[in-house]
Amino acid sequence: MGEIPSTRRRRRLLVGCLLRSTASAALLTWLYYLVPLDREFDAVSAALLVLGLVAFGCLVAWQVTAVTRAAHPGLRAVEVLATAVPLFLLMFSAAYFLVAKDRAAAFSEPLTRTDALYFTVTVFATVGFGDITPITRLSRVLTTAQMVADLILVGLIAKVLFGAVRIGLRRRDAAADSLSELPEDGP
Repeated sequence: MGEIPSTRRRRRLLVGCLLRSTASAALLTWLYYLVPLDREFDAVSAALLVLGLVAFGCLVAWQVTAVTRAAHPGLRAVEVLATAVPLFLLMFSAAYFLVAKDRAAAFSEPLTRTDALYFTVTVFATVGFGDITPITRLSRVLTTAQMVADLILVGLIAKVLFGAVRIGLRRRDAAADSLSELPEDGP
C-alpha cells in the first residue's frame, strides 16, 4: 500500500488535535465539577490560587518548549491553548465559587459552580453583562487580579506561543533541509 496522501495526513492530524483539545477541556471541566470545594476562602485558599497560577505559568513555559520541538508546532500550540485557557479559567472559577460560598454578599447574587464559571468567562471575554457583579472588596480584588492575568494570558502567552511555533517551524525546516542535502546511497 502506498503512502498516505499529504492532505489526508494533515486532515487526520487536525482531527486528532481537535479531539485531544476537546477531550482536555472536557476533562478539566468535569474535574472542576467533581472536586470538593467545601473550604472557606481564606489566606490558604488565596495562597493555593497564587501557587496554582505559578504552577500554571511553569506548565505553559514547559509546553512552549514542547511546541518548539514538535513535529507540527502549530497543532501543538492549539493543544496547549486548549488545555491552558480552561485550566486558567477554572482556577479563577473555583476561587469565585469559594468566595461566594464563604461570603454571601461577595457578589450580586449567590454563585453555583456554573454561575462562577459563567462569571469567570464573562470577565475573561471582557463582555461584562452586569448580571453578576463583585460587591465586596475581596471579590473585586479577585476580579481585578483575573482581569490583569487575562491580559497577560492573552497578550504574553499568545505572543510566546506564536514565537514558539515559528521556532519550531524553522527547526523542522532546517532538519528537513539538512536531510535533503545528504548524499543518496545508490548502487
